[in-house]
Amino acid sequence: MLAGMSSKTLSAAIEKQIRRLCLNDFPCGNASWRKEKDGTEAAETEDTDALLDLLSCPHSPWTYDESWSPQAPALRQLAVLAPERLHAAFIYNYFTTLRIVDKDVSVIDSGLLKFSKLEELVLSANKISEIPVENLPRTLKVLELRANRLSDLNRLTSQPPPHLHYLSLGSSSLGSHEDISNLTGRHWPQLVCLDLSDCEFQDQQVLMNALRTLPHLRTLVLEGNPFTLASCYPGFTLDSLPQLSYLDGSWISPEERQCFRGLAKMSDLIVDQASVSVRVGRMRGIPDPMMRVGNSTPDFPVVTYRYFITYEFLSHQTPVNLKFDSEPECEAAATAHVTGGCSSDADLPSSKTCEKETSKTDTRDQKEYTEGSCHDTAHVSRHSTSKLSWSECMDFSDTRTYNISDLRGLKRFLNQGFYLRIEEEKVLAWPAVSEDVKSSQTAKEKKGRKESAIKSGSTKDKSKDKKKKSVPELVQDKPVRRLLGSVHVPLQSLVKGGEKVDVLCGLGSLRVESEVEATQTLDKDLRKKIKEDKKKEDKRSKCRGGSRTGQRNTAASEVGKEGGRKKSETDVLTGNSVELRVELEKWQSASEARQLLLPHQSS
Repeated sequence: MLAGMSSKTLSAAIEKQIRRLCLNDFPCGNASWRKEKDGTEAAETEDTDALLDLLSCPHSPWTYDESWSPQAPALRQLAVLAPERLHAAFIYNYFTTLRIVDKDVSVIDSGLLKFSKLEELVLSANKISEIPVENLPRTLKVLELRANRLSDLNRLTSQPPPHLHYLSLGSSSLGSHEDISNLTGRHWPQLVCLDLSDCEFQDQQVLMNALRTLPHLRTLVLEGNPFTLASCYPGFTLDSLPQLSYLDGSWISPEERQCFRGLAKMSDLIVDQASVSVRVGRMRGIPDPMMRVGNSTPDFPVVTYRYFITYEFLSHQTPVNLKFDSEPECEAAATAHVTGGCSSDADLPSSKTCEKETSKTDTRDQKEYTEGSCHDTAHVSRHSTSKLSWSECMDFSDTRTYNISDLRGLKRFLNQGFYLRIEEEKVLAWPAVSEDVKSSQTAKEKKGRKESAIKSGSTKDKSKDKKKKSVPELVQDKPVRRLLGSVHVPLQSLVKGGEKVDVLCGLGSLRVESEVEATQTLDKDLRKKIKEDKKKEDKRSKCRGGSRTGQRNTAASEVGKEGGRKKSETDVLTGNSVELRVELEKWQSASEARQLLLPHQSS
């Protein structure tokens, strides 16, 4: 029938399905295996009922896939009952529904016009980039083109089928203003159901103005578009299209429509902006770092450990900090940049021994997040929670809200997800050496022994000073940070219509220092400190090198003995978790939107 055509054309794909029905082969067709109508029996013949059973029996070797058209099984039965009727024109006119799904079809050719009674055409998951409307039968009522390679609608809307009721264009790159102009009542006067899900429409107001002209539109699917992430969706759409009965697969109740009445008429409404809040809650399962250090470690340095969580999120503006009760202190230490993340649940009281430090966003490490089709430039800002001292349950209670106007960039970001990472910060503190004391001692030594008698007379005063200085002032080294673990948080559900991702994230295996490894690290730091101090003191005074250098050397020798122990592998610990909640903020009513607009109007 259609032999010789390219396998990528639609008519060739349909012809392949028809051939697989085997309408002229056993048990179909008019051949020697059929009994004669006069009742005479010949060898190896079957009656009509037996032949029909071979078509319908699920275990029969002559059962074929007929899901591509509901007319296919009926046509095979007809090939048994009246095979003489099956000529080419009859077969073409017999089909009213064709479902050619995932067959690598790239061209809708004129061969489709032979199906003169076709009403439903499903071409999902193919490679079609253009829809030549001149090759579509005028009888079409349902046209599904989901998950193809459509880039515009110009050829489809030049003279579309006049009786089309259902049109699916989902999972495509459609989204321009030109595409919106092709979705009006002038082109689709009879359209009842429109599927635009998972496209790239961002301008909600312009799209609603076009869809408002569709007089018979009752069912609309929009989820997966960038503008559906905005706070005003679905309220703005519901109020803009009062004739709708179903939106994104859900029935629109009168109460829901009443809640958003008047929303579309607010002149100062910011339609295309999303607000996303990220909350990091409690973290459990981190081992006590002080349990890694043995009893034989030296008194100095004094080691403190603190823990915090970092992640990266898309933002156009500086995030707003919500319900964060810590003092606005700036971190003095340089920030080590890493990413990661996931967690969420009910709140537990934070440990009283936990010291909090203000969480902050490191704007110095913002990354541009752009794509050729976007005019706005979005930035991925790195956020770090407050730093807490160790406890069995560390409650960060860190909530950040991001206001984002690049909705296409936000959609891509949510589809990729983000990482939540847990970091450990270790700070070493050493006894401070007063420069004033050193300089005065050097000056006195240069004067000789003349003032030795005066010094010996004040021995009691010096002993009191030593007692006062028995607890030395500590000077901290630069913090040392290490990544303990990370987890990827999928956020695709927010693009698919969900409003919240509320999860308890397991961070997997955390790699922490073992007891021997922690002791060796302290020993290494102590030897390094001793060497640095020795060099400084040698430069200041050779006379003062006796007693203190001896003490340093003794300490160094002890450290050397400790450092000779065999290094053990890093401990791997499991059973840890972090609570995370990522939520798209949605307006629940028109009155809520008015309250949010009042501060902007007054300013």
